[in-house]
Amino acid sequence: MAGLIVLRYRARGVPENYNIYKGIMNPVLDIQHLTKSIGDLVLFEDISFSVAEGQHVGLIARNGAGKTTLLNILAGKEDYDEGEIVFRRDLRVRYLEQLPCFEPQMTVIDACFLQAGELSELIGRYERCLSVPGNPGLDELLEEMERREAWDFEQKAKQILTKLNITEFDKPVGLLSGGQMKRVALANALLTDSDLLILDEPTNHLDLAMIEWLENYLRRSNKALLMVTHDRYFLDRVCSVILELDDKGMFAYKGNYGYYLEKREERLNALNANIDRAGNLYRRELEWMRRMPCARGTKARYRKEAFYELEQLARQRKEERAARLEVQSGYIGSKIFEAEYVTKIFSGREGMEKKIILKDFYYNFSRFEKMGIVGGNGTGKSTFIKLLLGQIKPDSGRFVIGETVRFGYYSQDGMEFDNRLKVIDAVRRIAETIDLGGGRKLTAMQFLTHFLFPPARQQDYVYKLSGGERRRLYLCTVLMQNPNFLILDEPTNDLDIATLQLLEDYLANFKGCVIVVSHDRYFMDKVVDHLLVFKGDGEIEDFPGNYTQYREWSALKERETEVQKEVLRRDVPKREKTWGGEKVRRLTFKERKEMEQLDADIASLEQEKRDIEDALCSGTLTVSELTERSKRLPVLQEELDEKSMRWLELSELE
Repeated sequence: MAGLIVLRYRARGVPENYNIYKGIMNPVLDIQHLTKSIGDLVLFEDISFSVAEGQHVGLIARNGAGKTTLLNILAGKEDYDEGEIVFRRDLRVRYLEQLPCFEPQMTVIDACFLQAGELSELIGRYERCLSVPGNPGLDELLEEMERREAWDFEQKAKQILTKLNITEFDKPVGLLSGGQMKRVALANALLTDSDLLILDEPTNHLDLAMIEWLENYLRRSNKALLMVTHDRYFLDRVCSVILELDDKGMFAYKGNYGYYLEKREERLNALNANIDRAGNLYRRELEWMRRMPCARGTKARYRKEAFYELEQLARQRKEERAARLEVQSGYIGSKIFEAEYVTKIFSGREGMEKKIILKDFYYNFSRFEKMGIVGGNGTGKSTFIKLLLGQIKPDSGRFVIGETVRFGYYSQDGMEFDNRLKVIDAVRRIAETIDLGGGRKLTAMQFLTHFLFPPARQQDYVYKLSGGERRRLYLCTVLMQNPNFLILDEPTNDLDIATLQLLEDYLANFKGCVIVVSHDRYFMDKVVDHLLVFKGDGEIEDFPGNYTQYREWSALKERETEVQKEVLRRDVPKREKTWGGEKVRRLTFKERKEMEQLDADIASLEQEKRDIEDALCSGTLTVSELTERSKRLPVLQEELDEKSMRWLELSELE
């Protein structure tokens, strides 16, 4: 079965007329006192929350806390220990799994229509009819397709698939990559006629253009939405409620991701203050317990019971005295790498076009540079990394690598661990101690603790780790080898937000070079100061700035192009009617002087614009200079558009 499951009303031990939604506006889903454990590991305990009609809810938790397990429970794919799950009667629910699967022989378009309602069944009958010789019953099907507007549904499906870069609609699903299959499942989920949409990591395997399209699509949707994602911009712009699964409990924040960060900090500060107060009281009570006679009255017994409750509170962990990684990077010289007119072209199979990755590409990488690589899927980002690492040979040209460079490569394919090993033993196979510099060292156990693996989790076997925890362990093994040039290929996939924040902080203080290939806009903005934008067919744009600055610059260029087109289309009348017929409208003396001034102003503004663009592309500006010129550019363009439009109006009267 594919990753989309229809759910109906389900409640454990709750009568149908039980009003569990009291005080909640138009709820579609209500969870009460839910508990789930796997063996002796309690994932969550006594959690309660609701999802209202049309509400967009984001679920946040650390890897291994039970996010995917909770979604699987709601989809009916896993059982739970205690609690109640109530869906509104006849609620239509669709679930996008993190790793969806389809029947291999099913075509892309059939997979897209799977469980998409009665219209998809009708379209399926139509497609099957066309494949039968003689097309029996075609006229009746055509009439029904027309009456039920099924053509529009099919067109919408193909539009969504195209937006997700899936264009071979008749291709068998079994020939798709894992990322392509996830996108087909996403299209299926978006097309379904559902009231509640549950999405597990919907932005994985999407490029930046797809993520921005999906973001806008879901923002406009009036369906109730419950999703897990690590994309913080996506959470901020799509979700109106954030649920945090933390320390086996659930916390709700009625706002977007920015609001969540603010209120979470307040909650943790209050928690830490309570723990501090409890710790002080605990020390006094502990002293009383130690000197208390064994035979004491009833009041002493109550005080003893209160003491044990106080002890439990005082020993709670204190969130987030933020973990920091200060691993020393090896010395790196001034010579990093130089790409000397590199060309790489993949010859297509018979009947297919060749694919150009690089064409006479030249670049000299600077010391301590932090570069981001962005672009659509299939434009050659990962291939570029493999060329740099020597895993693939270029057709012409070469990469010249500095002698002091020591790469640390984090591949999006991950790393195979021996499932029979404990987590701590998997790390000790690489190193027993990690050098922090200045004579400081960390043991493997201490390093794992910094990397959000508590001591108890380090003693678990690798096979017990969640997918995100395995990715975090892999990242840990890369960083502990003290590289001075980090290459991270899609490091944000499957990592929780806490790990991403830890990695961002590490990279900000990393005394070496970094190349990051990622579709996570927030991560790129925090880490990189330079972009290579892969546009396909060997075209690569070099931009000095982060991703948000690049998008603003691109939008400005698009706007400039549109204004120029509008100027060309604009038709200003040259003559005006009078009683005596047509009279030619000429420039007044004042208007002629205005036009002369406009000529001078436009030339000055265009020169200033060219100077700013050259400076932005030079790579020599400081951060403050880059920010100042980036702010000036859109203001300058607006002035230029306004004066150009006025000049055009006056020129029509000459």
